[in-house]
Amino acid sequence: MEPYLNALSETRSCPFWHDRNTPPELCPPLAEDERCELLIVGGGFTGLWAALQARERMPDLDIVLLESTFVGDGASGRNGGMVAKTLTHGDHNADSHFPSEADRIEELAQVNYRELAESLQRYSIDAQFEEAGFMSVATKAYQVESIRKSYETKKKNGLNLTWYDRKEIQQRVNSPTYLAGVHYPDRGGLIDPARLCWELKRVLLGLGVRIFESTPMLRFETDGPGMRTACPNGSIRSDKILMATNAFPNPLGAIRKSVIPVWDYQLATEPLSSTQRESIGWNEPYGMDDSDSMFHYYRMTQDGRITWGGGGSVCYYYGSRTDPGVADPRDRFERLSQTFFQTFPQLEGIMFTHRWGGIIASSTRYCMVPGVAYDGRVSWTVGYTGLGVGASRFGARIGLELLGYQPSDILDLELVRKKAMNWPPEPLRWFGVTMSRHGMMKADRNGGRLGPWMKLMDRLNLGFAC
Repeated sequence: MEPYLNALSETRSCPFWHDRNTPPELCPPLAEDERCELLIVGGGFTGLWAALQARERMPDLDIVLLESTFVGDGASGRNGGMVAKTLTHGDHNADSHFPSEADRIEELAQVNYRELAESLQRYSIDAQFEEAGFMSVATKAYQVESIRKSYETKKKNGLNLTWYDRKEIQQRVNSPTYLAGVHYPDRGGLIDPARLCWELKRVLLGLGVRIFESTPMLRFETDGPGMRTACPNGSIRSDKILMATNAFPNPLGAIRKSVIPVWDYQLATEPLSSTQRESIGWNEPYGMDDSDSMFHYYRMTQDGRITWGGGGSVCYYYGSRTDPGVADPRDRFERLSQTFFQTFPQLEGIMFTHRWGGIIASSTRYCMVPGVAYDGRVSWTVGYTGLGVGASRFGARIGLELLGYQPSDILDLELVRKKAMNWPPEPLRWFGVTMSRHGMMKADRNGGRLGPWMKLMDRLNLGFAC
């Protein structure tokens, strides 16, 4: 058996973050009709941060949070745990879509990140937060010039970053595939995503927020001046609703058209031995990614494992599937395992312990898409496109302010007001995303040269996940 296949033979189909931590006791499901002022639908990062910020802004507000399974079960508890200081999936995307306010968005991203860190400290949230930035590496010759040019531009603009040539980068993290690298020490940090969700849940319960788990939303409708949300065993009447469902099914057509569920898959190794750790020399807790269009992202956990995701395993399924039937595809994990050992051949013999999938809510503009309906009674922010661990906190703020809760000048941003292009219906949706996915992989194989389809997507500033 090939070593990369043998490494998968003992994996559990379970997110490492869920297995690593002891989950909190489930809150009981909704069992009767309830009444509240603000209803939040979704127990991921957006919903949890929205509830916390609402409580901080309006201590007397009566808040209910609904979660269809358990808090942290969706994308928020399944990602790589990389907290990036960006609201728009990077500077280039902000310049492309919101050129007149890119500097303001960058400023708000810095404030959002700082406030997130302050919240962790204020509420004694132990989410294993580490601030060491990110390392981007070139693994193909044509990428060296590209990341060098980006490095020089950012350096001239006063950013704190460090260039590493081939010898230097391999001394930092030893992979024969690395040709150069750039370290961005101020671009963010790492966190245990499931632990963050469960700690936020603890804080919210302590602040009097009512949480109902195992309670899916079936539908909602206007109810006089407010809203009525139907669930299997009761309904909730509320003044307003904040939708924090991201890529998961939602009755609002505006949400369904603005995001698609793109599946991403990850592996986690067993803890590295001291010899294995020495062989790769990776001693600092920064997140890493390569420079491919379909890039891999990876990190070291505090107990010495490597989590490994992305690359060619990223996939959209026809019909926007989110069901468990596409959560555990053998071929995707085999592809991930193979690229892992191509990157770190000296780790041959190490075993993967966990494999899992999660859903990226991808928008056509590559970043969050806010909205409001029902005369200001229902709001949402969705579509973080893979970089939502930090941005979701700001998205929650937008959702609250769109409902009229202490609105500020952020509602004047193009980021909030400018409509994103909707995804087309099937089969055009599947065709477009599949063409883009194959076009990106072909460009990675052909020295970064884009074909006609990807050139068109670039001119339109359209993306999907990577």
